[in-house]
Amino acid sequence: MYRAPLRELRFVLEELLGTGTLSAYPAFADYSDELGASILEEAGRFASDVLAPLNHTGDVEGAHWSPEGVRSPTGFKEAYRRYAEGGWPQLGADPRFGGQRAPQAVSGAVQEIIAAANLAFKLCPMLTHGAAHALELCGSDAQQRLFLPKMISGEWTGTMVLTEPAAGSDLGLIRARATPEGDHYRLFGQKIFITWGEHDFTDNILHMVLARIDGAPAGTRGISMFIVPKVLVAPDGSLAQRNEVRCMSIEHKLGIHASPTCVMEFGHDRGAVGYLVGQPNHGLENMFVMMNTARLAVGVEGYAVGERAFQQAAEYARTRLQGKPPAGRGPGPAPIVEHPDVRRMLLTMKSCTEASRALAFYAGTQLDLGAHHSDANARTAALERGELLIPIVKGWCTETGNETAAIGIQIHGGMGFVEETGAAQYLRDVRITTIYEGTTGIQSNDLIGRKLGRDQGAAMRALVTDMRRELRMLEAPVPAAGQVRDAALRAVEQLEHATHALLTGMAENPAHGFAVSVPYLKLCGLVGGGWLLAKSAAIAARGLGGEDRAFYAAKIRTALFYATHVLPAATGLAQVVEAGASSVLETGVECI
Repeated sequence: MYRAPLRELRFVLEELLGTGTLSAYPAFADYSDELGASILEEAGRFASDVLAPLNHTGDVEGAHWSPEGVRSPTGFKEAYRRYAEGGWPQLGADPRFGGQRAPQAVSGAVQEIIAAANLAFKLCPMLTHGAAHALELCGSDAQQRLFLPKMISGEWTGTMVLTEPAAGSDLGLIRARATPEGDHYRLFGQKIFITWGEHDFTDNILHMVLARIDGAPAGTRGISMFIVPKVLVAPDGSLAQRNEVRCMSIEHKLGIHASPTCVMEFGHDRGAVGYLVGQPNHGLENMFVMMNTARLAVGVEGYAVGERAFQQAAEYARTRLQGKPPAGRGPGPAPIVEHPDVRRMLLTMKSCTEASRALAFYAGTQLDLGAHHSDANARTAALERGELLIPIVKGWCTETGNETAAIGIQIHGGMGFVEETGAAQYLRDVRITTIYEGTTGIQSNDLIGRKLGRDQGAAMRALVTDMRRELRMLEAPVPAAGQVRDAALRAVEQLEHATHALLTGMAENPAHGFAVSVPYLKLCGLVGGGWLLAKSAAIAARGLGGEDRAFYAAKIRTALFYATHVLPAATGLAQVVEAGASSVLETGVECI
C-alpha cells in the first residue's frame, strides 16, 4: 500500500528549499509551512484511501472504447468526482477564476503523491492544468471568463492535441487545417496519442489543438492554436450542441492501461468549431507554455513512480525470507533486506528518488522566483535557471524513474516478473514518461541547442558557480556530511569541464554537441542531485541531536550512498561528453 513520504516532502520544502519564505511575495502572501503541511497531509490521505486502491484494478481492467465514447475503469469516475470536490484542481491555478496560488514546489509535491498512487489517473488533471495555464497566459479575456472557471473547478477537463499520424515530434509537418468562419474556425483533421481525449469524468472536454489556418506558411511558422470544445458552450457558460469531435479508437499500450490514449477526429462533416488562442501562426509558442508546464510535471511523474516502486520493494525485502547473509546470525533464512546487494539496490532506489525530488522542486522554486521576485534582475536570473533545468528534470528524473522501477523488479526476483506482485506495473507505467512531451533526446537537444545556445552557456556557468560556492560554504558537523560535500564538489568540477568542452566542440561543429547531448543531460541531473543531497546532509547533521534524529541519520546515510555509489558515474559521463562525439559522427549509417 502506498504511503506518501510526508516527512521527506516537508524536509525538501521547508528545510532544504525554504518555500515558506515565498510568503514575502504578494502572490503567496497566504502561504506558510503549516498550510503546506496540511495540503500534503490531505493529499496523502486522498491518494492512499482513494487512488492507490484503483491503481492495480485500473491496470487490469483498462479503459473501454465504444462508438458512443470512452468509459473509464471501475471506480475512476467516482474518484475524479471526489478529486474535484476536494478542490485539488484549484491548487496552483489563477485565483481570478477560482484557483488557489501555491508555490510550484508544493504543487509538485501534490503531483508526486497523486502520480505515485495512480499515474494513469493523474494524467487527466495534469493536462487540464497545462491547458488552463496556456489560456491564462495566451487566451483572450472572453475565453478566460468562459472556460477557465469550469476547468479550474474540475467541472471540465482539458487536453493537449498535437500529434498526427505523419507528424510526431516534427510539428512542422502538421496537416490539420482550420477554415475561418465568422468569429470562429472550422477544424478538420485527425490527431493521435491524445491522452484522456475522451472519457466519462466530465460533461465537457476542452481540446487545445494545433492546426494550420488555410493559406498559412509551411512549417512551424504556420501553426496556430485553437480551443475546440467537445460540447459547444453558450455565452452564458451553459452547454449547447455536440461539436464535431469524436474518438475513433483508443490505443492498446504497454502501460497506463486505465488512461485512454485516443485517436481523435475533428470535423467529419462541416468541421469542428474552434476558437483561435492568441495570434495566428503563433500556436507553437503558445503550446510551449503548456509543454513546459507538462515537462516539469512529467519529470515529477518519473521519480514518483520510482518512489512507489521503492516502497513496495522495501516492504517485500523486509518480509521475504531467503538465504543467509554473510554476517547472518542464528539458524534459518533471513529477510533479504539483510543481504548486502539487496540493501545496495534499495539504497540506489532511495537515493536517486531523493535526488530527483530535490532537483524537481528546486526547479519549480526557481520558476516561482522568476515570476514573483521583487528585483527585476533576480527575476531574470531565476527564470533563466528554471528554464535551463526543465529539460534536465524532465529527462533525468524520468530516466532515473525507469531505472528505479527496474531495480524494484530485480529485488522481487522471479516474483517481480509476474503481474500478481504489482512490481511489473510500475515499470510498464513509468516507461512512457521518457517519451511524453518529447523524448530524452529531444530534451537534451533543447538543453544544449536552446538553453545553452541562447546565452553561450552563461546560465549554466552561473549555476555551476553557485553550486561550488554553496558547497564550499557547507559546514560538516559529522564526517559523512563532509564526504558527501567533497564528492559533490568534485562532480561540479567535472560538470564545469564537460560544459566547456561541449561548448567548444559545438562552436567548431554544432553536430558535436548533439552527439553527446543525452550523456550531458544525465551528467547535469546527476551532479545537480548530488549538490542538493550534499546540502541535505549538512542540514540533517545539524538536526541529529533532536527528536527527529533517526530521520536525519537516514538522510545522511542516503546522501553518503549517493556520493559513493551513484555520483561517481559523473566521471564516465564527463569523459563521454568531452571525447565521445567523434565515434558517433565518424560512423556512417552503413555501419549500423
